Amino acid sequence: MRDPKGRGVTEGVADKALGQKIRKRRRAIDMTLQQVSERVGLSIGFLSQIERGTSTPSLASLCNIAGVLGVSVDAFVASPVRHDPVSRQGERQTFSLGDARRTYELLGREFPGANLHPSLVRRPPGHVSEIMRNEGEDFVYVLEGSMLLEVAGERHILNSGDSMHFQSHLPHRSTTLGSDPTLELWVRTQPFFP
Repeated sequence: MRDPKGRGVTEGVADKALGQKIRKRRRAIDMTLQQVSERVGLSIGFLSQIERGTSTPSLASLCNIAGVLGVSVDAFVASPVRHDPVSRQGERQTFSLGDARRTYELLGREFPGANLHPSLVRRPPGHVSEIMRNEGEDFVYVLEGSMLLEVAGERHILNSGDSMHFQSHLPHRSTTLGSDPTLELWVRTQPFFP
């Protein structure tokens, strides 16, 4: 997919660019790798690899790093916000973290005070997410494939056409079931990256 100016839209978050943004922010607030390491629970060596672009953090780790650095994950991965309320196929921001087969496509045009934050998530067979917790509510609708969604220790199998609505502060994680990838519509009451 390409944006109207011909640049690639479907691309991974470039490891080097991501690392440079993290390093720039860390230095701007005068934090050491050790301080970030202690607060995030990742080794100094791994954080250094992220900053050099030789490793990519998981989504949960990137959220934790952003929180410690006092910014949203959008500061590291988002394109500038456009004010057009229409989100067109082929023009939306799509990115991956780590595994290029797992992509996130932001469907909504954010505006101040928005209450809903929709995205499409594509995940490969066998993918298991980390345990997540965040404020607000999550709604997921499975468009293709099957997934196991665990919320507060309860296991729910969702197939194509199934959906689930739950409180996001409960610990939750998902697993792709079967040999096919999943395509999931997620709508949250918090920005996709708080």
